[in-house]
Parts: sequence; C-alpha cells; structure tokens
Amino acid sequence: MPIAVVTLQFDPVVRLFGDLAVRWGTIALVAVLIVALVLAGILARGAGLRWGDVPFIVVGIVPGAVVGARLGYGLLHADYYARAPGLLLDPSLGGLELGLGVVGGLLTGAYVASMLGTSVGRWLHVATAPILLALGAGKLTLVLTGSGQGVPSDAAWATAYAGPGPWGSLAPALPSMPSQALEGIATLAVLAVVAVALLLGAFGRRDGRVFFVGIGLWALARTAVTLTWRDPIVAAGLDAGGLIALGLAAGCLVALLYLVARGRREPGRVPYGADGVS
Repeated sequence: MPIAVVTLQFDPVVRLFGDLAVRWGTIALVAVLIVALVLAGILARGAGLRWGDVPFIVVGIVPGAVVGARLGYGLLHADYYARAPGLLLDPSLGGLELGLGVVGGLLTGAYVASMLGTSVGRWLHVATAPILLALGAGKLTLVLTGSGQGVPSDAAWATAYAGPGPWGSLAPALPSMPSQALEGIATLAVLAVVAVALLLGAFGRRDGRVFFVGIGLWALARTAVTLTWRDPIVAAGLDAGGLIALGLAAGCLVALLYLVARGRREPGRVPYGADGVS
C-alpha cells in the first residue's frame, strides 16, 4: 500500500450545544454560499441591476439545480436506477451530480430573471464570478468531510484520512488522489483568469458571453479531474461524469458562438441599457 504524503487527521464534526453536532464542511459551505450571494449583490448593483432581485433568482435556481443534479446522478449510476427508476425520486438515496445541476439551475434561474423584467444576459454576466466562486470554494469544503477522494495513488499530493471520522469516502485511509481539492483549485484558477480578463476590458458587451466562457472552462477542468475519479469508464476514456462535463463544455461553446454571431448581426444594438432591458 502506498504511503500518503498528506495525512489528514481531525474531528470533522463540531459539537455546539449538547447533542447538536454540525460538520465543519457544512459550516464552511454555508460561509461560501453567503460570500457568493454578497458578491452577486455587489456586482448586480455595480452593473445597474436591482440587487434586491438576487434572492428571487437564487430561489429560482434551486429547483432546477436539484432536479438537474438528481438526473445527473441517475446517469452516473444508470445500471442501478434502470432496475428501479422510482428510487431516483427518493432524495434520501444517493446524491447529486454537479454538471447537470448547473444546467438545471441555469434554466430556471434564467427564467426567473426574465420574469423580473431585466436582461438575462446581464444577469449571466454578473453571475459568472459568484457561481465560479461557489463551485470552486464549495468543492474545497469537501476536504473537511473526507468526501470526493479519487483513485488510489502514491503521488506526492495523495491524501488519506486518519481517525474515526465519519468520513465521506469509502476507504478514507487509503492514499488517493484528492479529486475534490483538484477540482476546487482548478475552478478558482478559472475564476482568476476570468477576473483578469474582465479587468483588462474583455467582454464589454454584457450579453452573457463571459458566463459561457467561464462555465465552459470550468466544465473542461472538471472533465480532466474526472479522470481521477473512482467511477467506471463509460466511453472515450471517460466516466459518466466526464461525459456530462464534456457535453456541458460543448454546449457552452455553442452558446458562445451564437452570442458572437448575434452581436455581429446587430452591431448597432445597445448591449445593455440604463433601463435594465436588452
């Protein structure tokens, strides 16, 4: 058995009052979501949008994200759910898949934004950084739960979890690729690239192009990280999660090309107006 260079040993549960216990990962995830929401509000106000609409759009994102993530999880474990498809409706069994969760959240969130009478493209522009922050930092919180460990490895950055836990991965003491950390770091790197591009004046037309660039790059990074997952290969050397992520990247490319083509057909069209409608 390879020896992990990084061995993590701590109590993943914090006990607050009496029998009340909360995972450190849960506390960290809540903090990440709060920061992302505050950032979204600040960016919305700076873009001339109604920052008070942020909570409504977030509420609209939730059902689509949950349904999409659940469908994605069904694809990850298609053999199991093919025998009992009704179990996919039971939230107490299994989990969620992030790729289709993003797609589902995008669809319902965009619908709510359109119902508020503001430009969906401008909201996508604003949402890019908060979403990438939530995806990247959210993945890093899994390090605190021992979840998301990848294939066994003797690499210098392999990690293992010691102590009773409870940990989120099977065989946590087995040195493995820290898939959750790799995806989190890669996503934050994408966020940094997007932020620098915006600071340099790129994506002046706020029609959602930066969103599809950012999410597309995240999807490609996720595709690469899935190569370290423990899931079985399905096709083209990728598991189901990798195929979903690659499909998402392709969809982002199509959306980006469409927006670029539309911008060329309408050179005189105002990218974003003072009234918030474009």
